[in-house]
Amino acid sequence: MAKAVPEDGSGAYATGKYRNLFAEDGHSQKEIRAKIDAGYRQLFHGDPQSQAIAFAAGSNANGPLMYVTDWANHDVRTEGMSYGMMITVELDKKAEFDAIWNWAKTYMYISDPKAPSYQFFRWSSKTDGTRNSEGAAPDGESYFAMALLFASNRWGDGKGIYDYRAEAEKLLTAMVHRQTISAPGKFGVHTVGPMMNPDPPMILFVPDVFGQPFTDPSYHLPAFYELWSRWGPDEDRPFWAKAAEASRAFFVKTANPETGLAPSYANFDGTPHVNRFPQSGEFGYDAWRTASNWSVDWSWWHKASTEQELSDRIQKFFLSRRIDKYGPVFTLDGKDVGATPGLTHEDHPTGLVGTNAVAGLAATDRAAEKKFTEALWNAPIPSGQNRYYDGMLYLMSLMHCGGEFRIWGPK
Repeated sequence: MAKAVPEDGSGAYATGKYRNLFAEDGHSQKEIRAKIDAGYRQLFHGDPQSQAIAFAAGSNANGPLMYVTDWANHDVRTEGMSYGMMITVELDKKAEFDAIWNWAKTYMYISDPKAPSYQFFRWSSKTDGTRNSEGAAPDGESYFAMALLFASNRWGDGKGIYDYRAEAEKLLTAMVHRQTISAPGKFGVHTVGPMMNPDPPMILFVPDVFGQPFTDPSYHLPAFYELWSRWGPDEDRPFWAKAAEASRAFFVKTANPETGLAPSYANFDGTPHVNRFPQSGEFGYDAWRTASNWSVDWSWWHKASTEQELSDRIQKFFLSRRIDKYGPVFTLDGKDVGATPGLTHEDHPTGLVGTNAVAGLAATDRAAEKKFTEALWNAPIPSGQNRYYDGMLYLMSLMHCGGEFRIWGPK
């Protein structure tokens, strides 16, 4: 029996054409590229005390090393490392890509078969490589896998850890099939399973086995799952196709029907998961990314028109809150609750300005969309204490809105 071939939709994957929201607003391609390049230079090669989040860290047998740090918390996270790899493959910065990947494999990858998080990456390490955690966070693994496949397709595969396709396939297989492993831990027995829930096929907040499993709406990346259903390990391609469909349906369930705001953590039915943290049912820092995820999915695939409705809804909400003044955290029905205690953050965060602009890729209200695109265009490159998360989202949002965040397919 012939294998089912996924439908390609009518988005950028099928057409090869990416919307450039900045160009649609009248900015020249030279200006757009200059803005993206300036963001990259400052965040990756700027002043080490006030601008940069990426730092060279010597070399080992595999070559140069580089880490991306959360400056405010003085650690290195798989989130930032995988974002750094995605940015550098998209901008054709192979030396930086390889150095970041080398640091991640050297200091974050868990190679002990007896360790509960075996074949995953510890989500946080100190900048000298010392471990902070033995747990993994699936958003990092997702971006690692996608960036590695893009690198394979764009640059070709090397040897060892630079055999990008082989590394991506091992990681994707572990995300779906990794056996459950238990071992004594700091707080009792630590048990970890795969990163994907089998049914419904959804990404988990963490693969740790405790209580009722749940998800993080901002981890859902159906635009990536579609590619894995074509390029990933053969046996799991139908699973990833189903995961893409499940995420699209999930977005509709988890986003508030009036505001479009999604919770930081959610149950598989979309309802807020409020048992883990007091703020887990609010639209908080993680949740900023959710609208960007569904909008990029629409841009690349055009398979769920509900994503357009969601973008219209969330942009309408933030327009009602004053586009240049809104804060970082809201209740799902739209009450501004300010910054989360204990988390240093600006009152009007650039990262959220960026993801709200990316929502314009799916929005149908052109006048509203332009206001968000221009807000991002006029935002300064994040610097100072909060430059890590805001900076990562700012730069990737520039790339999305400028048509420079693209699918790199097999040659």
